[in-house]
Amino acid sequence: MTQRRRLDAFLVEQAVEAGAVFRDGVRVEVESDRRLRVDGAPVEVDAVVGADGANGITGKSLGLGRGVVNGVALEGNLPYERLPHDDWRGMLVLELATVPGGYGWIFPKGDHVNVGVGGWGTEGPRLRDHLGVLCDHYGIELADLQQLRGHRMPMRRPETRLAGGRALLVGDAAGVLDPVSGDGIYEALVTARLAAEHIVGDELEAYDTAVRRRLDPLSSAGWGAKKALDRFPRAVFAIMRLPVTWRVLEKLLVGEVAHPGEARGAGRTAMKLIQGLARAA
Repeated sequence: MTQRRRLDAFLVEQAVEAGAVFRDGVRVEVESDRRLRVDGAPVEVDAVVGADGANGITGKSLGLGRGVVNGVALEGNLPYERLPHDDWRGMLVLELATVPGGYGWIFPKGDHVNVGVGGWGTEGPRLRDHLGVLCDHYGIELADLQQLRGHRMPMRRPETRLAGGRALLVGDAAGVLDPVSGDGIYEALVTARLAAEHIVGDELEAYDTAVRRRLDPLSSAGWGAKKALDRFPRAVFAIMRLPVTWRVLEKLLVGEVAHPGEARGAGRTAMKLIQGLARAA
């Protein structure tokens, strides 16, 4: 699975090769959608793209990104040699509905597994306990996890503004991560591409609408599944285990369908069952 440090390094390399100037470790202040200060020095710009994550300053400085709902997550890494059994290599684990508003996971990486839990923001004080339960269940010592770290998980709402004047928000700064999975890389790449297209075409005012047109169907399905999992975890889990449901999820992951509403046949029926539970929730 994707390792962010490698992906981020690759993206920096590609940007520099394309002609971008990369400056690391500098302090940036956003004065307006036309003016920044970089380490105190004024810099005039044609447009500002806020790609500064869940805790970024761009949205706050320019009055964008309001109305975001923040989830929380806690995760750590464990080398393969510290796993309780050799047959864990390459195995992915999802513990759905074990944390209110989220789930627990064990994700295989290059030389380690990533173990974590995430849920509603109100679960913050209990995340370490949730993580301990997950570790105990699979024979992992919580104390053995390395690089233990927490994250905010921003999820936009209909009123969230993603653009204003000559400024745009992308990725986590825009709160576009998927509400049910917590994944944000796909949405970050989509919003980054749309931002670039609208800046080059000098159509910044149309960016917000373009993002909603592209991501709202997926986001709406995610919110529905998230609420259904909270209210009817056993029923949703039973539907999720159906082979037809997994085929829809596979198509979503590889991009063959843009959102669950595009599913066909028995898979569409499964999606409609989850949608009905979401309405009931």
